[in-house]
Amino acid sequence: MEQQIFDNVWDALEDTPEEAAEMTMRSNLLIAVEQRIRSWNVTQKEAARRLEISQPRLNDLLRGKINNFSIEALVGLAVKAGLTVRLDIADAA
Repeated sequence: MEQQIFDNVWDALEDTPEEAAEMTMRSNLLIAVEQRIRSWNVTQKEAARRLEISQPRLNDLLRGKINNFSIEALVGLAVKAGLTVRLDIADAA
């Protein structure tokens, strides 16, 4: 069996480079928002209020349920969490 090496987990899991790129962006956004929320040291009720989402939706985010969130939704949550979102585009390796 030939061993394969991937730059990130999404390259290994997704069927196309486009899907891997989207999942990489979504996971980076989700992680950044989750870390910001945890840094607040507030209840889930208060965090949900700050983000203007329901507590079950917040719970999905904190549990890493990435398939429940689009890039657009995660960008919106990042902005509400006080983060700046930027996109870096570079030539493929």
